[in-house]
Amino acid sequence: MHSSPISRDKSLKLFPNSYVVLDIETTGFNPKEHEIIELSALKAENGVIIDEFSKLVKPVGYLSSYISNLTGITIDMLQNAPFIKETILDFKEFCANYIVIGHNINFDLSFINTQLIKNYDIPFTNDYIDTLKLARKYLPQLPSRKLAAIAEYFGLDTTGMHRGLKDCMVTNLCYQKFIQLHSPEQHNQINALGLKF
Repeated sequence: MHSSPISRDKSLKLFPNSYVVLDIETTGFNPKEHEIIELSALKAENGVIIDEFSKLVKPVGYLSSYISNLTGITIDMLQNAPFIKETILDFKEFCANYIVIGHNINFDLSFINTQLIKNYDIPFTNDYIDTLKLARKYLPQLPSRKLAAIAEYFGLDTTGMHRGLKDCMVTNLCYQKFIQLHSPEQHNQINALGLKF
């Protein structure tokens, strides 16, 4: 029985030099009932984006008008897209052994892990950082800690959100803002302590 990434709470560097920011779009909220329709990720070295991954995924089941309106992804756009089994391993390979970063990342990881185990009996075991947890810690005054609200607080452009790559870009910029809240000395201290977030 493979462990879910949701149950892991490992100590790791909060400010890694290399990482992957990921985001998915789905047909709903339950990883056992709903499907991934977009897989996206950005690879960063020292805060600079060096590579990207973005693929639409054709669902087997229903795509609601609510999800289409939210994401801008239509069933026509997905007609010639690969099914999840054809693309999930490529996504895992892109993430490799990097620490992954996302906003409310347990949502994304639950879908990714479910599909990897379902199709290949391979779990997604990357360590991760959740910018939602960072927002709870460092921006407790915000009435909403949705990604768009945090981005607006930092003065970032939120146009085109709810698509994978755009959400990855916004998450990365928010993460960089959280880094800027700390001095280099604090970075070293936090990394040395392996604080949990």
